Amino acid sequence: MPKAPSDSEELNLTDPDAEEEKDDLPRGQKRYITRAGAERLHAELLRLLNTERPKVTAEVSAAAAQGDRSENAEYLYGKKRLREIDRRIHFLKRRLDTSTVVDPAEQTDKDRVFFGATVTLEDEDGKRTTYQVVGPDETDTKGGRISMDSPVGKALLRKAKGDQVVVNRPRGEVELTIVEIRYV
Repeated sequence: MPKAPSDSEELNLTDPDAEEEKDDLPRGQKRYITRAGAERLHAELLRLLNTERPKVTAEVSAAAAQGDRSENAEYLYGKKRLREIDRRIHFLKRRLDTSTVVDPAEQTDKDRVFFGATVTLEDEDGKRTTYQVVGPDETDTKGGRISMDSPVGKALLRKAKGDQVVVNRPRGEVELTIVEIRYV
């Protein structure tokens, strides 16, 4: 039978049994992020630290004061939510510490697609789409940001205006032509 946590153990809100997150980045390779992406991650980190975590901690404390914790759903759910928040805080801190912030406007070779480029593509049917090539932590296809590690992102890197790239996707191959490259 598991023993009930003491008051001093309750204050340790991190999960000691949580598996250490593995870094998916190959050795010697850098992780890039745009300044806007870093600011979004930093804003999320501050929101979790200053708003979410204190709120959930107060809820857990109130639930703990109700007595028997083994059958207290609010307490159990709150502890689980705290572990999730702590895991996300750890992830965000680590990402911000290990990422290299790149300002796309400082790119010197503006004739080719590199990290941070905003690229307008035209498909075989003449439909145009614009994407910014960003890091995996910034990906938002609906917002027009694709990862440099995605099939389209990989196909575009180092290509120039007028180049055609073929991208394999679940619905089959598509040929895209680079119409414009901008660094904003």
